[in-house]
Amino acid sequence: MSDGKGSGSSESSKDDELKAVQAALSAEHAAVYGYGVVGGRVGEKRRDEARTAYDAHRARRDELRRAVRDLGGDPQPADAAYALPFPVPDTAAAVRLAAELEDRVAGVYSDLVRASSGARRGDAARALREAAVRAARWRGGSVAFPGLAERTAPASAPTTPKA
Repeated sequence: MSDGKGSGSSESSKDDELKAVQAALSAEHAAVYGYGVVGGRVGEKRRDEARTAYDAHRARRDELRRAVRDLGGDPQPADAAYALPFPVPDTAAAVRLAAELEDRVAGVYSDLVRASSGARRGDAARALREAAVRAARWRGGSVAFPGLAERTAPASAPTTPKA
Protein backbone atom coordinates (compact mmCIF):
# COMPACT_ATOMS: atom_id res chain seq x y z
CA MET A 1 0.00 0.00 0.00
CA SER A 2 1.35 3.41 -0.97
CA ASP A 3 0.86 6.65 0.90
CA GLY A 4 1.03 8.59 -2.36
CA LYS A 5 4.10 10.54 -1.35
CA GLY A 6 6.51 8.56 -3.52
CA SER A 7 5.06 9.49 -6.90
CA GLY A 8 4.26 13.06 -5.86
CA SER A 9 7.78 13.55 -4.59
CA SER A 10 9.18 12.12 -7.80
CA GLU A 11 6.92 14.37 -9.86
CA SER A 12 7.93 17.39 -7.77
CA SER A 13 11.63 16.66 -8.23
CA LYS A 14 11.09 16.24 -11.98
CA ASP A 15 9.31 19.62 -12.06
CA ASP A 16 12.17 21.19 -10.10
CA GLU A 17 14.68 19.66 -12.49
CA LEU A 18 12.74 20.92 -15.53
CA LYS A 19 12.63 24.43 -14.03
CA ALA A 20 16.38 24.32 -13.38
CA VAL A 21 17.07 23.08 -16.93
CA GLN A 22 14.85 25.85 -18.35
CA ALA A 23 16.71 28.43 -16.22
CA ALA A 24 20.04 27.12 -17.53
CA LEU A 25 18.66 27.30 -21.08
CA SER A 26 17.59 30.90 -20.49
CA ALA A 27 21.07 31.74 -19.15
CA GLU A 28 22.68 30.15 -22.18
CA HIS A 29 20.44 32.15 -24.52
CA ALA A 30 21.55 35.31 -22.68
CA ALA A 31 25.22 34.25 -22.79
CA VAL A 32 25.05 33.66 -26.55
CA TYR A 33 23.55 37.13 -26.98
CA GLY A 34 26.09 38.67 -24.60
CA TYR A 35 29.04 37.10 -26.35
CA GLY A 36 27.80 38.67 -29.57
CA VAL A 37 28.38 42.01 -27.84
CA VAL A 38 31.68 40.88 -26.33
CA GLY A 39 32.96 39.71 -29.70
CA GLY A 40 32.10 43.05 -31.27
CA ARG A 41 33.88 45.09 -28.59
CA VAL A 42 36.72 42.97 -27.27
CA GLY A 43 40.16 43.64 -28.65
CA GLU A 44 41.65 41.45 -31.35
CA LYS A 45 43.99 39.86 -28.81
CA ARG A 46 41.03 38.17 -27.04
CA ARG A 47 38.64 37.74 -29.96
CA ASP A 48 39.46 34.03 -30.37
CA GLU A 49 38.74 33.49 -26.68
CA ALA A 50 35.36 35.20 -27.12
CA ARG A 51 34.60 33.05 -30.18
CA THR A 52 35.47 29.85 -28.30
CA ALA A 53 33.19 30.84 -25.40
CA TYR A 54 30.40 31.80 -27.81
CA ASP A 55 30.62 28.39 -29.49
CA ALA A 56 30.66 26.60 -26.11
CA HIS A 57 27.52 28.43 -24.99
CA ARG A 58 25.76 27.67 -28.27
CA ALA A 59 26.56 23.97 -27.84
CA ARG A 60 25.32 23.97 -24.21
CA ARG A 61 22.18 25.81 -25.30
CA ASP A 62 21.45 23.13 -27.89
CA GLU A 63 22.06 20.35 -25.34
CA LEU A 64 19.67 22.04 -22.91
CA ARG A 65 16.95 22.31 -25.54
CA ARG A 66 17.15 18.52 -25.93
CA ALA A 67 17.16 18.05 -22.15
CA VAL A 68 13.97 20.13 -21.78
CA ARG A 69 12.27 17.96 -24.41
CA ASP A 70 13.52 14.81 -22.67
CA LEU A 71 11.86 16.05 -19.48
CA GLY A 72 8.57 16.60 -21.36
CA GLY A 73 8.81 20.38 -21.64
CA ASP A 74 8.90 22.90 -24.44
CA PRO A 75 12.26 24.68 -24.62
CA GLN A 76 12.08 28.34 -23.75
CA PRO A 77 12.93 30.42 -26.84
CA ALA A 78 15.57 33.13 -26.80
CA ASP A 79 14.43 36.69 -26.28
CA ALA A 80 14.93 39.11 -29.16
CA ALA A 81 17.39 41.09 -27.01
CA TYR A 82 18.73 41.12 -23.47
CA ALA A 83 19.46 44.06 -21.19
CA LEU A 84 23.17 44.34 -20.50
CA PRO A 85 24.18 44.95 -16.87
CA PHE A 86 26.25 48.00 -17.87
CA PRO A 87 27.31 49.88 -21.01
CA VAL A 88 29.93 48.11 -23.15
CA PRO A 89 31.70 50.83 -25.15
CA ASP A 90 35.21 49.34 -25.23
CA THR A 91 37.48 46.35 -24.72
CA ALA A 92 37.72 46.72 -20.94
CA ALA A 93 33.94 46.72 -20.57
CA ALA A 94 33.65 43.75 -22.96
CA VAL A 95 36.06 41.77 -20.78
CA ARG A 96 34.04 42.67 -17.66
CA LEU A 97 30.84 41.63 -19.46
CA ALA A 98 32.34 38.25 -20.40
CA ALA A 99 33.28 37.59 -16.76
CA GLU A 100 29.78 38.63 -15.65
CA LEU A 101 28.13 36.36 -18.21
CA GLU A 102 30.18 33.41 -16.98
CA ASP A 103 29.39 34.17 -13.34
CA ARG A 104 25.67 34.22 -14.12
CA VAL A 105 25.84 30.98 -16.11
CA ALA A 106 27.78 29.31 -13.28
CA GLY A 107 25.04 30.35 -10.87
CA VAL A 108 22.26 28.66 -12.79
CA TYR A 109 24.37 25.54 -13.27
CA SER A 110 24.92 25.35 -9.51
CA ASP A 111 21.11 25.35 -9.19
CA LEU A 112 20.89 22.60 -11.81
CA VAL A 113 23.46 20.52 -9.92
CA ARG A 114 21.23 20.77 -6.82
CA ALA A 115 18.04 19.94 -8.76
CA SER A 116 19.29 16.99 -10.81
CA SER A 117 20.92 13.62 -10.47
CA GLY A 118 22.82 11.11 -12.55
CA ALA A 119 24.26 12.12 -15.90
CA ARG A 120 22.47 15.48 -15.95
CA ARG A 121 24.01 16.40 -12.60
CA GLY A 122 27.46 15.49 -13.92
CA ASP A 123 26.89 17.56 -17.07
CA ALA A 124 25.74 20.51 -14.95
CA ALA A 125 28.82 20.23 -12.73
CA ARG A 126 31.07 20.21 -15.82
CA ALA A 127 29.25 23.25 -17.22
CA LEU A 128 29.64 25.07 -13.88
CA ARG A 129 33.37 24.27 -13.86
CA GLU A 130 33.81 25.43 -17.47
CA ALA A 131 31.99 28.71 -16.74
CA ALA A 132 34.09 29.26 -13.60
CA VAL A 133 37.31 28.68 -15.54
CA ARG A 134 36.25 31.05 -18.32
CA ALA A 135 35.23 33.68 -15.73
CA ALA A 136 38.62 33.38 -14.04
CA ARG A 137 40.40 33.81 -17.38
CA TRP A 138 38.37 36.89 -18.25
CA ARG A 139 38.70 38.34 -14.76
CA GLY A 140 42.35 37.46 -14.33
CA GLY A 141 41.64 35.54 -11.11
CA SER A 142 39.12 33.24 -9.52
CA VAL A 143 36.50 33.66 -6.82
CA ALA A 144 36.08 31.56 -3.70
CA PHE A 145 32.72 30.00 -4.60
CA PRO A 146 32.06 29.94 -8.35
CA GLY A 147 28.36 29.68 -9.08
CA LEU A 148 27.25 31.09 -5.75
CA ALA A 149 26.29 34.66 -6.55
CA GLU A 150 25.91 35.62 -2.90
CA ARG A 151 29.59 34.69 -2.42
CA THR A 152 30.97 36.21 -5.63
CA ALA A 153 29.02 39.38 -6.30
CA PRO A 154 28.30 42.51 -4.29
CA ALA A 155 24.79 42.59 -2.83
CA SER A 156 23.69 45.19 -5.37
CA ALA A 157 24.67 43.11 -8.41
CA PRO A 158 21.78 41.79 -10.49
CA THR A 159 21.20 38.06 -10.13
CA THR A 160 18.98 37.34 -13.11
CA PRO A 161 20.50 35.19 -15.83
CA LYS A 162 19.72 37.68 -18.59
CA ALA A 163 22.76 39.54 -19.81
